[in-house]
Amino acid sequence: MGLSRLAKALTTAVWLGLCAPLVSVALTVTPAFAGQASLIADHVQVVGNGALVARGNVVVLYEDVRLTASRVSYDKATDSLTIEGPITITRSEGSVLIADAARLSADLKNGILKSARLVLDQQLQIAAAQINRVEDRYTQMSRVVASSCQVCPSSPVPLWQIRADRVIHDEKERQLYFHGAQLRIADIPVFYLPRLRLPDPTLKRATGFLPPKIRTTSTLGTGLLTPFFWKLGDHADLTLSPFLAAKTSTLELRYRQAFRAGDITFTGAVSDDAILPGETRFYLFGEGEFALPRDYTLSFELQEVSDPGYLLDYGYSDQDRLRNAVSVMRARRDEFVFAGITRYDTLREAEIPISDQLPFAQIDAFYERRLFPTWVAGEFRAQLSWQAHFRESDADILGRDVARLGAGLSWHRDWVSASGIVVEADAGVDANIYWIEQDSRFATEQSFATPSAGITLRWPMSRVTGTGAVDVIEPIAHLAWSEQVGAEIPNEDSVFVEFDESNLFDLSRFPGKDRRENGARAAVGLSWTRHAPSGWAFTLAAGRVFRRVDLGQFTDASGLSGTASDWLLGAQVNLGGRFALQGRALVNDDLNITKSETRAAYLTDRLEMGAAHIWVIEDTAEDRPDPTHELRLDGAYQISDFWRVSADGIFDLEANQATRAGLGLQYRNECLLVDLSLSRRFTSSINVTPTTDFGLQVELTGFGGGRGARAHKCGG
Repeated sequence: MGLSRLAKALTTAVWLGLCAPLVSVALTVTPAFAGQASLIADHVQVVGNGALVARGNVVVLYEDVRLTASRVSYDKATDSLTIEGPITITRSEGSVLIADAARLSADLKNGILKSARLVLDQQLQIAAAQINRVEDRYTQMSRVVASSCQVCPSSPVPLWQIRADRVIHDEKERQLYFHGAQLRIADIPVFYLPRLRLPDPTLKRATGFLPPKIRTTSTLGTGLLTPFFWKLGDHADLTLSPFLAAKTSTLELRYRQAFRAGDITFTGAVSDDAILPGETRFYLFGEGEFALPRDYTLSFELQEVSDPGYLLDYGYSDQDRLRNAVSVMRARRDEFVFAGITRYDTLREAEIPISDQLPFAQIDAFYERRLFPTWVAGEFRAQLSWQAHFRESDADILGRDVARLGAGLSWHRDWVSASGIVVEADAGVDANIYWIEQDSRFATEQSFATPSAGITLRWPMSRVTGTGAVDVIEPIAHLAWSEQVGAEIPNEDSVFVEFDESNLFDLSRFPGKDRRENGARAAVGLSWTRHAPSGWAFTLAAGRVFRRVDLGQFTDASGLSGTASDWLLGAQVNLGGRFALQGRALVNDDLNITKSETRAAYLTDRLEMGAAHIWVIEDTAEDRPDPTHELRLDGAYQISDFWRVSADGIFDLEANQATRAGLGLQYRNECLLVDLSLSRRFTSSINVTPTTDFGLQVELTGFGGGRGARAHKCGG
C-alpha cells in the first residue's frame, strides 16, 4: 500500500508538468502522511496507465527497510515491484539481503529473490539459490550454504559451512530452522542432521545446547561436558551441564532469575565418582539481592558442600571456608543501618578436627547517624552496635560464646589556617558491655569504655617545574591519646592487624571492637607525588608511629610493636597507562623487612603481564609458625590477530615449590574459537591430591551471542 500511494503521488506530480515523462535528474518524493515510502533515483519514468520505472542508483525507504538497486519497476495492477540488481535490502535489526533479481510486493513484505544472500548481524552469511519473503516475518531459502567464515577468491571454501536443502529464518523468534543439514569442515562432510534449529546471531538467550567441552583431569579421567541452556521466559533460565568421564558422572547446574525488585543466582553440581565410592558428592552456591521499601536492601549468600575436597577435586573453587548469610542494609547520606546473621564452616585440613571450637554462627547489627548541630561546628557520629558469636563445643574456654552491646559518639572537624596548614581534630568515646559464656577466666558480664582524642596537621605544598611537571609534597603529623577503662575481655576480632597507609593516622589501628589502642602516641609521615605532562606519575610515602610507653598490644608481625613502629614505606608508579607498580613494606631499624606486598602490571596492545609478591615474617601470636613468602605471575601474549597464549603460576618461595601453574592457547577468528587449557595443582592434603586438568573447547561462532574476532584478509 505504501508504494501504491507513492506511485499515485509521483504520477500526479509528473502529469502536472513538474517534469517530462523521462526525468534525467535525481528525484525524491516523500509523502506527508506517516507509513509511506521515499524514492530516490537518477531517472524516473511513468509508463502506460500509472506504471512507474526508476533507474540508476535507486533507493527506496519504507519504514525500517532500505532497498538499493539499479532498476525498479512498479506495476500498479498487481501492486508489485520488479527489481534488477545488484539488490541490497537492509533492515533496522541488522539483517541484510543481497540478490541479483527480485519480485516483491509494494510494501516489501512478500516476494521472491533470485541468487540471494542473507547476512545476519554482520556475522552469519546464508547463500541460497532462491529466497522467499513471507508475511514480513519468515525468510524461506532453498539450496543453502551457511557460514560465518571469510571467503576469498584464492580460497573459496570456508573453514566450516552448513549445507541444507531448505532454511527458514523466523525474524520474530530469531531462529534458524535447517532441513537436511550437513556440517562440513574444509568442505569435508562431518555429520548429517535431518532437522537442526539454531539461534540467529541477534538472539542472546535461546533454549538449546551450548558448545561442548572436552576435559581431562588426572583425578577424574577424560570426559565430555555438554551444557544445555533452557530459557524459562524473559526473566529466568536454567543451564544443565552433564559431565561424563572415566571416573565420574556429574550434573552441573546454574539457575538465574530476575525479579522486579532483585535477582538470584544458584550454581551447583552433584557427582557419583570413584574418589568416594558409594557417596553422593555435591555443592550448591547461591546469592541474591532485593530492594525493599524505604531504601532497604535484602541480600543472601548460600554455600554448601558435601565434603571438604569436592570443590578442589572438580576445580569449582579454591575457597577454604563456607559462608551462609542473610542481611538487611540501608545506606543514606547521613545514616547507615545493617543487620545480618552469618554461619561459617571450615574446609581447612588443620581446622576440621577443631571445627566445633571455631565460631560457626554470628549475629551483627549496626546503626550509625551523622549529625550537624548548629550550636557547635563539625560533624558528630552516633553509633549503636550488637554482635554475638557462638561455638558448638561445650568445653570450658574452647567453647566460649560472646555477645557485645556497644555505643559510641565521635566528633570531627577540619579547617585550613592562613598559612595553608590543614588541621583536623577528632574526639570520641566508646562503651561496650560483654556477656561471656563457657570461659572460666572471665566473669559472665564485663564492660569497658574508651575515650579518645587526636589532632592531625597536614601541610600540602605544590609547584610546577620548568618541564611542566607538578610536584605535591605533604608532611603530616598526628597526635593521639586513648585509654581503655574497665575490664579486660577475650580478643576475638582483633587478632590480625594490618598496618598500612589507610590507618597510619587513625585513632585505633585494631580492626575490631575487642581491642582499643591505648596510651599517648604520635605518627609522622611524608608523601611526594609527581605528575608529568607526558603521562607518567609516581607517589612515594613514608611514615612511622611513636609511643611514650610500649604496652605490648601488638605482635611483631604487625610492625607496630615497641615504642617505635617499623617504617611504613609505600610507592606507586604509573607510566602512561602501560606500566603500573604498587607496593608497601614495613622495615625495622635494622633494615630487615617485616612485611611487604608488591603488585606490578604491564600492558600493551599485544602483551599483558602481572605479578604479585608477598612476604610476612613468622609469628606464633598470629598462628603462623613459618614465614609466608609467595609469588604470583600471570600473563598473556597476542601472537597474531588470531592466536593468543596465556600462562599463570603461584609459587611458594619459602617451601621452594610451585603451588599452581596453568597454560592456555586460544585460536579465534571470525567464525571459529578453539580454547586449549592445561593446569596443575601441586598441593596435597588428606582431602585432596595433586591434580592435572586439561580442557579443550571448540565453538563455531556466528550463532546466538557468540561473536567472532577479526576476519582473515584476502590476498590481492
